[in-house]
Amino acid sequence: MAVEIKYVVVREGQEKMAFASKKDADAYDKMLDLAEVLGDWLLQSPVAFEEGQSDVLAMWLAENKDVLSNVLKSGKLPDTEAPAPAENSAESPEEANVADHPARKRTKAA
Repeated sequence: MAVEIKYVVVREGQEKMAFASKKDADAYDKMLDLAEVLGDWLLQSPVAFEEGQSDVLAMWLAENKDVLSNVLKSGKLPDTEAPAPAENSAESPEEANVADHPARKRTKAA
């Protein structure tokens, strides 16, 4: 029998994601904090969002905070573009919205 340690990020009583390392779990928790602040800030904008759109946009901005920071500093888009998602992808819509972070190992919380 093997012993496996998992670090689980819990928000408002719900398990959000499980990680193999504390560092990765802390980074994800910090990203969720940033997304929450961005979501509140987006609600103050003059743009009217449909229900849930500001949360999705806030999460996307938080996931891409390094690119956003560089754009704000330089005033230019990055040179490399992300590949467009395949139309006939086998991924579920939930999986398609999760950013791919090869440096950290993530597992979906139950």
